[in-house]
Amino acid sequence: MLDEPRIKEARNNVKNYLEEGLLRKVTLKEGEVKKILINNSRESLKVADTLFSMNISSLWVIVSSYYAMFYITSAVLYELGYKIEHKIPHKIAADSLIIFVRSKLKDTLIEEYEDAQQEALELSGIKADELIEYFDFERIKRSRFQYSMTETSVRSRAQTSLDRAKRFIFEMEKVLQ
Repeated sequence: MLDEPRIKEARNNVKNYLEEGLLRKVTLKEGEVKKILINNSRESLKVADTLFSMNISSLWVIVSSYYAMFYITSAVLYELGYKIEHKIPHKIAADSLIIFVRSKLKDTLIEEYEDAQQEALELSGIKADELIEYFDFERIKRSRFQYSMTETSVRSRAQTSLDRAKRFIFEMEKVLQ
């Protein structure tokens, strides 16, 4: 379950995002925006599914699964009248999901989104930390993946990400209806 400190953090962050213009209240919605986000979600999930079934890349199964979740979250937020701007969009999506959509979803789905987000960020090396930290993080990660993690364990993580994305998107599409 989401704990109270995480919910409080999200509440404070969303307030700041709105004040700073990182998250905008949308009064006049463009019909194509939501449609594009939903299509991006479905395409990302299809890519993840294909990569997994063909055993091409566990890394990109995880990344694509996460993006499927990110896009459907963005679509739901847009439907609720919020548009995420381009600076730190993944953090904004995660916090906004808690504040604006939580009551419509079970806490476990939000946790799955955050877990998938973290796994995708860790595995793909796209982490919003200082440049110096990139090097050390990647060095440790490369070592772990190159020497410690078996393909079976990476594939297992990919399967988990894909399953989470499918369930998450299924539930989020209900919110859109």
